[in-house]
Amino acid sequence: MGVVILLVMAAGVGLMLTRRLPTAFALVLLAVVIAFLAGAPLTGKNSVLDTVLQEGAPTLAATMIAIILGSWLGKLLDETGIAGTLVRKIVEFGGDRPTVVALGVLAVSALVGTVTGSAPAAMLAGIIGIPAMIAVGVPKVTAAGTVLMGIAVGIPFELPVWQFFSTALELPIPTVRGFMVKLFPFALAAALAFVLVETRRRGTEHAWSLKSVDARPRSRRADLGDAPWYALLAPAVPLVLALGFELAIIPSLLAGVLYALATTTRPGEMNKRLLRTLYGGFEVAAPPIALFIAIGVLLAAVKLPGAVEALEPLVKAVSPQNPVLFVLVFTLLVPLCLYRGPLNVFGLGAGIAGVLIATGIYPAAAVLGMATSYNQVFGVADPTSTQTVWSAQYAGVTPQQVMVRTLPYVWAVALGGLCVTAATRL
Repeated sequence: MGVVILLVMAAGVGLMLTRRLPTAFALVLLAVVIAFLAGAPLTGKNSVLDTVLQEGAPTLAATMIAIILGSWLGKLLDETGIAGTLVRKIVEFGGDRPTVVALGVLAVSALVGTVTGSAPAAMLAGIIGIPAMIAVGVPKVTAAGTVLMGIAVGIPFELPVWQFFSTALELPIPTVRGFMVKLFPFALAAALAFVLVETRRRGTEHAWSLKSVDARPRSRRADLGDAPWYALLAPAVPLVLALGFELAIIPSLLAGVLYALATTTRPGEMNKRLLRTLYGGFEVAAPPIALFIAIGVLLAAVKLPGAVEALEPLVKAVSPQNPVLFVLVFTLLVPLCLYRGPLNVFGLGAGIAGVLIATGIYPAAAVLGMATSYNQVFGVADPTSTQTVWSAQYAGVTPQQVMVRTLPYVWAVALGGLCVTAATRL
């Protein structure tokens, strides 16, 4: 039966790769089929309806709330001009020096990447940053890649991601935080190497020799001018509270929202802005929330006793236990997290992680190291991820071009994360 479940998983990957079903729908369908194959009854204990669907759907509820709050703060950074001001100040400081401008946009991308991920983070940094880089001679692919590599620097400190791995892998926040801190230097080194190497190796391409990039039309926010200097600290507030003071994630994000609001908004306008940005945050958060509901359902299915019993001997037979083999094998498998592949943690990879933990093949902390390392690759180089698609299209190139240019750098990040995992958790 274990072989049949693996074949069903492979079919699920096919449905996602060919886009015959949206990822969230495919994961729920996959979970229901796995549950039936594992011998789960329709209702009752360890059942399809009560355990997989009813209990599985809200499993990641804390992550969903964190996603909403992060999206809310992201909308505030956009509407109040905080993100735009950060980018403009960096561009003004860099002048006509391509590398300096790119490093500045990288820094801003990392900062907003700690608040919200995916396309919103890319837009916050890239709407001004990408045209500015191209204007001073940074090649288009490098400009798009710089924003994505910057977001990847922020991912280890993205609080909703901490909450996701904590809940999905049943690990305490301090454990997740501790590994993320270790992963950060690899992400930072790779991002700096990307900017320094690619801006110099590719040379400068003057804006007039390129297809023009349309700027976003002026908005009311742009007409209001730059945000106050003290408001620019808003993206760092949740991180300081969660990392420096070890405050819980949801209160930390709420504090960021309130700080951004208080430092940019007159008292008479606060109510309207609060509601407007909150509703806008829900729109941004809707796709990942649907995905996290599906992931919760899939995790419930693969943890059913019948599924664990069927999969344990098969998974154990192909999972390396030697630390060196662990690093070698899972480094070679990095491409399987691309194109919504089986090791994509925001897809079937979450189910595989659940199997590895439920069967006792690896400790949960080791699975955390593997999953977060792969997430660094997916967040930058996957041509199907929304931030990669948006950044590439806004810069006037294809997502595949961005993947080819960034993949070696984020592959090195994954290698570093796997080495730390093997050294500390195996």
